[in-house]
Amino acid sequence: MRLNYDFLRDIAPVASINHIPLILEAHPSFPARTVAELTSYAKANPGKVNMATPGTGTAPQVAAELFKMMTSVDIVTVRYRGTAPALIDLLGGQVQLMFDAVPTSIEHIRTNRLRALAVASKTRLDVLPGVPTVAESVPGYEASGWCGLCAPRNTPRDIVDTLNREVNAALADARIKARLDDLGATPFPASPGDFAAFIAAETEKWAKVIRFANIKPE
Repeated sequence: MRLNYDFLRDIAPVASINHIPLILEAHPSFPARTVAELTSYAKANPGKVNMATPGTGTAPQVAAELFKMMTSVDIVTVRYRGTAPALIDLLGGQVQLMFDAVPTSIEHIRTNRLRALAVASKTRLDVLPGVPTVAESVPGYEASGWCGLCAPRNTPRDIVDTLNREVNAALADARIKARLDDLGATPFPASPGDFAAFIAAETEKWAKVIRFANIKPE
């Protein structure tokens, strides 16, 4: 797919809203219970471990490819058409692993239908305090989705600043923070400049992963 605009050039970042951490999870029958055990098992069984992804270019897919890149494991990624069918097959044991957004999988983890190996965020999550981060076993690993508000490039600065203040004020509201926390999402307030720098860094980071995995648009 070809876009008729350049995101970094043509969009004015206004306000970041939240991070949506991913979680590395396994079917309960999978023998590994930690990231270290997973990497050891995958290296002893190259090409025999499979990981569901909800499609090309999705956050879970590039998170899986980043994990493979940083650990040098040979894991087969199985692409589905969306999160729902991928999660159904993981719950049924047709696939063994998956990176998924915490809000989508948290109830399956709480009811032990899935096993949480690690969260992909920089720090542990309050909603899953006993679950370590991937980075505790793979230093430097981090993969999260995120949401933000952007505007056309030529939007007047005073409008951008006003919208930024209002979004950040909403994110400071205790009710909104509590609801985001309950979903496993993390409030992400920032200035327009800091949000722009974050977008640029994310673009560079994931471009390297996409080139490594030779991911092509479909």
